[in-house]
Amino acid sequence: MKIKSRKKSRLHEIWQQLKKNRLAVVALFIIILLILVALFASFIAPYPYSQQNAKLSNAPPSAEHLLGNDKLGRDILSRLIYGSQQSLSMGVIAVAIAATLGILLGAVAGYFGGWVDSLCMRLLDIYQAIPMFLLSVALAAIMGPSLRNAIIALGIGTVPGFARIMRASVLTVREKEYIEAARAINAGNGRIIVKHIIPNAIGPLIVQITMGIGGCVLAGSALSFIGLGVQPPIPEWGALISDARSVMRQYPTQALYPGICVMVSVLACNLLGDGLRDALDPRLKN
Repeated sequence: MKIKSRKKSRLHEIWQQLKKNRLAVVALFIIILLILVALFASFIAPYPYSQQNAKLSNAPPSAEHLLGNDKLGRDILSRLIYGSQQSLSMGVIAVAIAATLGILLGAVAGYFGGWVDSLCMRLLDIYQAIPMFLLSVALAAIMGPSLRNAIIALGIGTVPGFARIMRASVLTVREKEYIEAARAINAGNGRIIVKHIIPNAIGPLIVQITMGIGGCVLAGSALSFIGLGVQPPIPEWGALISDARSVMRQYPTQALYPGICVMVSVLACNLLGDGLRDALDPRLKN
């Protein structure tokens, strides 16, 4: 009961600090709204995303089609709503993959130290010598264009940042008294890492995870834009911008709408990450 009450009080304390940052609270509600739109897209969207009507090709906004129609007569608003599923899934799942691998790698490197730490860090140095997006493009091109492969490419490409933050956090945790107590009762290294090290060192990664989702949404849209992500006719914000290239001069809003969706989602993640960083920093508590 005491552990639960401490967790609740800690979450309450973080929320009280976060509420002081109005931009972060607005960003949080925007992210929640985007998630709800993605989850209930089939109920919210007025039309199926693949429904075509040649008579409405590049039609302007109307009462039936609030944002107009694309060159194939498909409702743009419906495609934006369905596109949120693909864009957000790329951001969330890719970060989940990167965070899982990075947490395990960083925890092992920070806990054991010595040659294990040196080997892991040198591998990460080589890893980070290749720009993240370039590595993701190469992996996506090798595996083939698809949503799944784009997610895997983005996840693998963003591992080093999570691993380094986790390692730095583990270095401060591994000398704590409860770790020494676990060693004194002959607890295995694996149990210590999973049960004690990771839960107590994962705090600083919360901010990285939040911002990482925004970065992966942006990178995933870029992959789809160049044809290495989500494939037609499935809508995705980056793919929608790519589809609008041929008519961008005549109908610029067809590229503007998905661009705004990408911008708003990335900005919301970054603002929430800044707010969480301030809320989790004990030096900023009043």
